[in-house]
Amino acid sequence: MRPRLLLGLALAGTRTDTLRVVLTAFSALLASLAVFAALTVLAVPDPGPPPDASAPMSDRYTNALLREPGLHIGVVAALLLLTIPVLALAGQCARLGAPARDRRLAAIRLAGGTPRQTVAVAAAETGVASLAGTCAGLVVHLAGREVLHRPDAEGRLPLPTDVLPSVPALAAAVLGLPLLAAFAAAVMLRRVVVTPLGVVRRARAKRAPRPWPAALIVLGVGAFFAFEGLVRWYDETRDASSSLPLAVLLLFGGGLAAALGVVLGTGWISHATGRVLHRLARRPAPLLAARRLLADPWHGSRTLAALLVAVVFGAGALAVRAYFTAMGEARREVGRRHAEAAGPAGGHGYAPDPFYLDTMDLVDAAVVVASVIAAAGLLVTVAEAVVARRRTHAALAAAGVPRSVMGRALLWQTLAPLVPAVALAMTVGTLMGRGYFGPEAVEYGGSAAVCATASRDCFGPGASGEDVRHVELPDVVRAVPVPLDDLALHGLGVLALVLAATGLGLLFLRAGTSAEELRTG
Repeated sequence: MRPRLLLGLALAGTRTDTLRVVLTAFSALLASLAVFAALTVLAVPDPGPPPDASAPMSDRYTNALLREPGLHIGVVAALLLLTIPVLALAGQCARLGAPARDRRLAAIRLAGGTPRQTVAVAAAETGVASLAGTCAGLVVHLAGREVLHRPDAEGRLPLPTDVLPSVPALAAAVLGLPLLAAFAAAVMLRRVVVTPLGVVRRARAKRAPRPWPAALIVLGVGAFFAFEGLVRWYDETRDASSSLPLAVLLLFGGGLAAALGVVLGTGWISHATGRVLHRLARRPAPLLAARRLLADPWHGSRTLAALLVAVVFGAGALAVRAYFTAMGEARREVGRRHAEAAGPAGGHGYAPDPFYLDTMDLVDAAVVVASVIAAAGLLVTVAEAVVARRRTHAALAAAGVPRSVMGRALLWQTLAPLVPAVALAMTVGTLMGRGYFGPEAVEYGGSAAVCATASRDCFGPGASGEDVRHVELPDVVRAVPVPLDDLALHGLGVLALVLAATGLGLLFLRAGTSAEELRTG
């Protein structure tokens, strides 16, 4: 098949197909921006060894995360972790309009196309949309680099707009993400057989989902708990500068495994919830929802994937915020002890740096935006599911089932597995954050300069070093609390978003229950 023909077939379709391409490109744009930002941080030059024994610092930036080279690994890992919810959203967007796309692929087979060519058309659609998104992301990154380049009076920059990743690195990001997306689309179609009469799936005999995704969750959370020890061991046995790939692999791989385990585990949760509802429910709506959950337990994994991934990382961000809050309290306590030890003639304590909490505000805002986007995708998915089952709904209405019962059944089908899935996602995210930072925040006491005599100016210009003595102060340890209140608000916010999206999707139910839909092919 010629590339021009392949491109034309990939981009052909209805308005739903256009919406799918646009949303896939938008998801690729967001993911590429995170990757470009990570590459830019990696391109920040090392200031080199300092003249004294202190840690090397760069005076080119006002941002503490950029001044300290030791913090670059955390910034890169955080940016790459932010791509996981975006990739989950891209996978959800790729499913929009699936029935219409299946009919289009069947028409290609009817016109003489081979099964391999139909798979190539579907993969090319995802790849081209992702390529358009990454190219747009590159343009936005370069334009933002010029707009945000605002040095202060001392010439320091708030962002690394003075450096640019190498051309091979940018090209690898621009081309690598679309290739990865196209490969993923081809893999997802490996069990699909496109015939001239429709699209069928080669599936094994239906059986209940197994709880094997729990192994992925344990593996992913364990990577965060073992991160510090493994990196220390790697530095001791090898060159310390080569530990960056291992650290990024541990954090990104662990986060991906944990998020994937939560999404896939939702299938088992849906099946278990369906069994419980089928056994205990006595009303028509939950009974109908139970049968649907048992018939298709993977429905929750497909429709809630992006939202659950956002919940995982939102809970992890709340755990990290709790650590920084505890660290700020410890620093304030150390400053108070320094001030008490030095006395009125001594120096003054130091206040905690609010930078880290301010950074977490940006992360929380990104999580909220990701949740809203995922809820919007859920709205489209619910509406499409209602339209796709219009013959079933019309048959139920013709048999005497009220439309209100069908609406409540859809709410039960969505919310019943969602509540335990959200609880699982928040637990996994909290464990990831606490595993990385630990259950305690420790601030070293250090030493305080104390006047050895009663002289008032022992710290003044004319004082000698003999008037000052140093007193060692104990370290301050603060337990990092589990942010139960914030987690509860986070979970309630997610449930409210899902409830609103499902309620809006139910608006399509009225049009899909008319008797004319019984003749729909």
